[in-house]
Amino acid sequence: MHAYANPTRFLAIARPLTPWLLWLGLVFLLAGAWAGLTVVPGEAKQGETARILYVHVPAAWLGMGGWTSLALAGLVQLVWRHPLAGIAARAIAVPGMLFTALCLATGSIWGKPTWGTWWEWDGRMTSMLVLLFLYAGFVALTTGDESERQGGALSRGAAIYALVGAINIPIINRSVVWWNSLHQGPSITMRGSSIDGSLLWPLGLTLAGFSLLFGAIVLMRMRRIIADNRVAARLRRLADDEGTEF
Repeated sequence: MHAYANPTRFLAIARPLTPWLLWLGLVFLLAGAWAGLTVVPGEAKQGETARILYVHVPAAWLGMGGWTSLALAGLVQLVWRHPLAGIAARAIAVPGMLFTALCLATGSIWGKPTWGTWWEWDGRMTSMLVLLFLYAGFVALTTGDESERQGGALSRGAAIYALVGAINIPIINRSVVWWNSLHQGPSITMRGSSIDGSLLWPLGLTLAGFSLLFGAIVLMRMRRIIADNRVAARLRRLADDEGTEF
């Protein structure tokens, strides 16, 4: 872990890996979208509306997985003081927030014809909305702070915020079990799936596609942050040199 915390070593891996993740993600996503829209049949009770699960489920997965990764980065920042962990957290925050918003939007679109309402204050939907607010708070907390100008490391407060916010992840996961609401129970668990296999397999494709694209986006954002930090460091050195001359 210490070896790959070096930005130069990280970039040597991230540069060739990014296009692989990007193009493989697009291939899986397009294949899954094609299969989900044209190959598999409509669901017996929900009809064509159920096809939105091929976007909704990956979006929910990445919203939750994004914050989990963000919290782990915050932990590494607190314990080992690796600035690259802070850079990773900053890079994850915006795409994680966008996928959380996509989850809420697709859930509302699905809910209107299924439940007869765009929104219901049940446990799952409310806890996902809290996750969106947590992402927005993290982005606001880490934008333009002093630590960003010192190599990208998170401030102690931002790292603790990421860890405390992780409490919401198991609440989201177990919300449909703990509270009786309109939202259906868990469809996919370690013991199997309640979704018929003829409808399930395109979900694996879109889940892989969105996950690979998420990884590519995070790597691109990390590379940009590192580049910005290096430019800022050069400008500071130039300003110091000019100040020394005078």
